[in-house]
Amino acid sequence: MNFRTILLSASVAVLSLGFTPNTPKAVEYKADKQQTKITWLGKKVTGEHNGSISLADGKLTTKGNTITGGIFTIDMTSITNADLTDAGYNQKLVGHLKSDDFFGTEKYPTSTLVLTKVTPTGKNQYKVTGDLTIKGIKKPVEFPATITMDGNQLRGKAKLVVDRTKYDIRYGSGSFFDNLGDKAINNDFELTIDLVAVKAGNTVSTASVK
Repeated sequence: MNFRTILLSASVAVLSLGFTPNTPKAVEYKADKQQTKITWLGKKVTGEHNGSISLADGKLTTKGNTITGGIFTIDMTSITNADLTDAGYNQKLVGHLKSDDFFGTEKYPTSTLVLTKVTPTGKNQYKVTGDLTIKGIKKPVEFPATITMDGNQLRGKAKLVVDRTKYDIRYGSGSFFDNLGDKAINNDFELTIDLVAVKAGNTVSTASVK
């Protein structure tokens, strides 16, 4: 190989390096536990109940504008009821939800949601695929979400419809018990998530969250 060939090869190599596109770095967004809200809704023949649950921890990872994964831990011991104004009935319902008939929070104090795939479906619209673990039982879930990124802040809104019987929560289910009448409770319950997350190393003020 002569000197001219060597010089040409070196020039091509340098030019190739100069035009190699930069690979986006992974960026982590940590959930703001104070600003993130999770509410639940359960229905029965004679009505419905609703309340909230606290997020214990959570984060999302991104590369460029692509969400590559995420994991969220929900504090099941924090479950509250919002619709019963009588303190006694309110306490009784919350206690029942924490009991083994429902979420068994003494043995299973947390639930987890792990995002495995986030697919864009439109402007700020996504189809989210993941695994939801309740009472130690992991099942796949899929749900739509609205996700926006603005500077150091990421916001997400989603509603999950969960079949509780898949997690061995069968109390009052007409699928497993006969003659329940007006005591029957729907198998499905809803979780509505309003997520606020901040790029690692940054903070968000309450005033900036609307």
